Amino acid sequence: MATKKKPIKIFSTGKEETKLNVVKSPVKSMILSLLNESEMDFDDIVKILNKSKSTISVHLKNLTKDGVISYKQNPSDKRKKIFYINSRFLGELEPSKKVKLPEQEIDYLVKNLVDSGDDFKFSRLMFHTLRSILIQEGFTINPLLYEAGLRIGLSIYNNIKGDDYDTFISNLIVFWKNNGLGNMEVYKENGNIKINISDCFECGFLPKTGKPSCLLDLGILKSLFSSFLNKNINIIEIKCYTMGDEICLFEIEELSDESDYTIKS
Repeated sequence: MATKKKPIKIFSTGKEETKLNVVKSPVKSMILSLLNESEMDFDDIVKILNKSKSTISVHLKNLTKDGVISYKQNPSDKRKKIFYINSRFLGELEPSKKVKLPEQEIDYLVKNLVDSGDDFKFSRLMFHTLRSILIQEGFTINPLLYEAGLRIGLSIYNNIKGDDYDTFISNLIVFWKNNGLGNMEVYKENGNIKINISDCFECGFLPKTGKPSCLLDLGILKSLFSSFLNKNINIIEIKCYTMGDEICLFEIEELSDESDYTIKS
């Protein structure tokens, strides 16, 4: 049975002159997946990936030379290095055979988007067509969508914030619906905030990939709730139309009193 190839990762490096780095090596890709979660020292990388020290060393040197990662001394042991990503993760390209998706067919677009009676049908048509073409070509721009969502959330926060939590949530639900983003329900469960979205603008007509796809929404909600709560939060998408679910479900966990996304009145 053939082993499924790892996606090709694309990074942007350089301060004065932007340079794209395309990482094709499966081992390098695994290293970067680890470092994307947290910085890590050499021995831990070797142990987790179960590769020889010489193999890991070569890949780390190449990634450092290309500017994708960097390192610092371990404060508890100056002989050891701690590696971390020193570049911007832009997206991935699946090295697989292109398949024509039914969601790209003109008849599908006309039936579901053009003649749907949706007041936001043209915006939805443009967004859907762009996303589905990228998916068809095997290209994922999730990090960029998430970053765009963070900026959008910061931009619209002053139009949504309220004097109390209930007012904030009410304003958010109305904003989401009035702008054609979907029908939202917000509730608390086991100390966490949960957000249900039906008729989702971002993923409602995308192909079923088996993975969550609402990275733009994720970024917007991250900024809005971090700003209102004045706390750093962790938000994940548990359900999504592209995973075969009937709704998109986000869960928010409050992490700390500090936030990079706070906007003061």
